[in-house]
Parts: sequence; C-alpha cells; structure tokens
Amino acid sequence: MLQYSRILRLKEEGFSLRSISASTGNSRQKVTEVIERAEKKGLKGPLEEEMTDKWIEEFLFPEKSLEASGRQPLNFDYIHQELAKPNVTLSLLHHEYEAECRMNKKVPYSYRSFVRHYSNYANKHKATLRIRRKPGEIMEVDWAGSTAFIIDRDTGEKLKAYVFVATLPCSQLSYAEATLSMNLSSWITAHNHAYAYFGGSTQIIIPDNLKASVTKHTLRELVLNPTYREMADHYQTVVMPARVGAPKDKPSVEGSVGVISTWIIAALRNTQCFSIEELNKELSEKLEEFNQRAFTRKQGSRLSAFEEEEKFALSPLPTTFYKMSEWKTAKVRPDYHVSVDSMFYSAPYEYINREVDIRLTDNLVEIYFNHMRVASHKRLYGKFGQLSTVHDHMPDNHKLYVDQTPENAKEWAEGIGENTVKVVRYLLEKAPERLALQSIFSLKKTERRYSKYEIERACKMIISMTARPTVKSIQTLLANNKKSDAEQELKRKTESTNKNYGFIRGAGYYGGTDKNE
Repeated sequence: MLQYSRILRLKEEGFSLRSISASTGNSRQKVTEVIERAEKKGLKGPLEEEMTDKWIEEFLFPEKSLEASGRQPLNFDYIHQELAKPNVTLSLLHHEYEAECRMNKKVPYSYRSFVRHYSNYANKHKATLRIRRKPGEIMEVDWAGSTAFIIDRDTGEKLKAYVFVATLPCSQLSYAEATLSMNLSSWITAHNHAYAYFGGSTQIIIPDNLKASVTKHTLRELVLNPTYREMADHYQTVVMPARVGAPKDKPSVEGSVGVISTWIIAALRNTQCFSIEELNKELSEKLEEFNQRAFTRKQGSRLSAFEEEEKFALSPLPTTFYKMSEWKTAKVRPDYHVSVDSMFYSAPYEYINREVDIRLTDNLVEIYFNHMRVASHKRLYGKFGQLSTVHDHMPDNHKLYVDQTPENAKEWAEGIGENTVKVVRYLLEKAPERLALQSIFSLKKTERRYSKYEIERACKMIISMTARPTVKSIQTLLANNKKSDAEQELKRKTESTNKNYGFIRGAGYYGGTDKNE
C-alpha cells in the first residue's frame, strides 16, 4: 500500500514532488495523483490518528476497494455529478455502466450492488445523497405547529405569531419567518422572502392543502388558489400539493418543522419581542445558527451542503418579487362597466350581462373572460363612484355622443361639404355649446340613412331658403328629397319600360305612312 500519510505530510512541509517521490519510492505521477485527489476532496494536514493509510486510500480512491472483485470499477464522482442533472436516474446510469462493461469485457455490478456502493460513497464523502432528491428540484413549505409570541406594548398582552417554514430536501437548508396571520397575503409574502433567501427558485413547490394554496383537491380534480397559481407562474415553478392526509409527501419540511420548533421557536421562549420585525430579527439569527450547525452523521452543515451541492441547480429569480393580486367575479352591467370596491371599470359592450373574472393589484385592474384578458385599467382610489371608461369599449352610438366637441363637429362637416360646414358653424355660433352639440349629434346620426351627397344637398337647399337653418328642417328636407327621388326613379323606370315594350300606334300608323305596317 502506498504511504499516503507520508506523502501528504511531506507535501504539507513544503517538499518538492521529486523529493517526495525519492523519499517514498513512488513515481512522481503517482505522488501527483494522490496530492491532487487530496486537494480536490479537501483533505489537509495535520492528519488525525484514525486517518491511516488504509482510511486515506478508501477516502481518496474508493473504487480501489471494488477492483479486487474483478468487476468493472465504479466512478463515484461521475455518478454523483450526473445525478444532479434533470431526469437522470440511477437506473439510467446503471444501464450505461452495463453497456460500458460489455464493451470492456468486464463483469458489471448488479443494480442493487450499484446502488448500495453509491449510497455508501455518498454517505461517507458527500453532503447530500442524490438517490432521494435532486438538487434544485423541490421546495417543501408549511406552517409550524408551534407558535411564537410578541408582546403588545400598550396592554402587555401576548399575541400569537405563526412561523412559516420552507425546506430544500436535497441539502436540508431551511428558511423560517414569523407572521401575525396565516392568510393569503402572509403566505405569498413568505414565499417571496424564501426564494430571496435561497437565491433562486425550484422546479416544484409542495405545500399542504391550505386554503391559501388549494381551493379543491380530490382524486379527480385539483384546483389551486388563483393567486398562488399566478405566483408559481411568476417564478416559473409548478405547485404539486401533498395528498390530503399524507404528510409523507413532504417529509423534509415535516421534519424541519419539528427541529425548528425546538432549535428556533423554543430557543426564543425567554426572548421578549414587541413587534414582528424584532421577532423576525431574532428568528433570523437563530436560523443562521441552525443552518450552520454541523451534521451529526456526515461532514458539513445544511448551509455548506447547499453551497456545494444545490445552489448551482436553482433557477434564476425574476427581476422583481411577485406582487400579490386578488381575484373577484362580477357581472358586466348594462352600461358595460363592472363594479369593484365602489369604483366602475369598463369592459367591451359585447360582454354585457356576462360573468367575468377580475384581477386586482395595488395599481391595476384586469378583466378576464374565459381566461382571456379583455380589459385593463389603472386602479382608482379616493371618492367612491369614479369611472374608468375606455373609448373602444363603447357601442357606436355612444362613441358618436362622447366624441362631440366643436372641433370634432367641424371636422365631420368638412368631410361632408361646404354647405354642411356653414350649417354647423351657424349652430355653434347661435346656440349654447351644449345645445349646439346635441343638434349636431342628431345631424350626424342622419349619416346612417343618407349619403354624404344627400346631406350636403339638403344643407344647400336649407341655406337658400332661410338664414336660420335648423337640424329639424334639414331632416325634413332629407326625408322629402328621398321620397321625391324615389318617385322620380319610379317614373323614369316606368317610362323606360313603356318605351321599350309598349304597343303605341302613332299618327303615321293611322295616316298610312308607317312602312313597317
């Protein structure tokens, strides 16, 4: 067996590779390999008594203990690295290992032995065992069963504070935060803070079946709280609630809840805090101690395991926290508005009497129909009864009325003709603006039944008849002109028909001069 301890001790004392090789009788290549493995695995002097050459060999070269069996040795570092990748499993790696053995004409280990040897290696040399959980895959969340307390400064009364707990099962790193309630707002805020603490998001969130996370959960149907689902979409993660009455679906957070109840909540039992901010400051200090406590059966701590084994696998966070929204249901009123907190917001008039979903944030109101957004408004505050109306949401006749301004009226008249412009200007000059605009609005509505030519002709005729034209007289002229034009058209068609197809005998016939007879 190589003199591993001697090689490492001489290296620690500053001897060159050539000197170590000459002193131990090993090649410089072998000495270099031992030193590089030791540096990679963090083995440094001074060595403890139990770190014999055999122990060091098993630590640096665990595959050597398997070579004596005559089977293809296992590359444990490669297996551990590959298991961190999405969808890679031990069964897939064992299948690839068997294919490699067939190529090298070696005897492979069975799957059971393959898993056992990897488990022994990971338990001894790694902070995490990736058979159970992949790094960055899951975050388990729950409320702690035990509660903390703050003291009311005025009354001295103890107020309950509920502790939110989030755990990453791979590294067992945990986050905890106290809130004064377990409502939806506290639940979402705690998630935001947990993701900020971890520095990234996981692929899956596993909560309990709280009202803040799940609306309905049966064997056939799962309905998430819409706000919680929206938060998950913001962080590009998926919510997979634990089955009802199945705490084993989230064992890591269940275990962390018990440990945190002891090492954090119970540890603060004699600490007096007078605000939730003070309590969370104390809780944060205890949380750091908890995450940095050394594991009892393996090297490292929760924090070191996270830094080395899991942090790299978390998804990057969005540039901003998720801003909590509230969802409501309402019916679009006949005036194509919905009522939200005594304020009124328009929706397209086609949705009158339809049920719509309304998403509320601090500064935005969005209206959805069948999961499709149909309207968006800036949220109104202040005096009740305010209106937010989008012009495009109005029916055409409402648009015509709302669009009535002196400038718009003149612009419309210019599109008809010069005589219409004269009539509009006269109305604006001789009557109060509001009454004038109402009259012009009535004139504009005639465009639905009459052409621009007919309106311009009627205005020309009324100007020639009187110096005080009115919309009523123009409407009468339009109707009379329409009737007159129709009569003339009928007469013209009748004459044309008689001329082409009638049996008319003129003077030529009776005088005997018609050559065709």
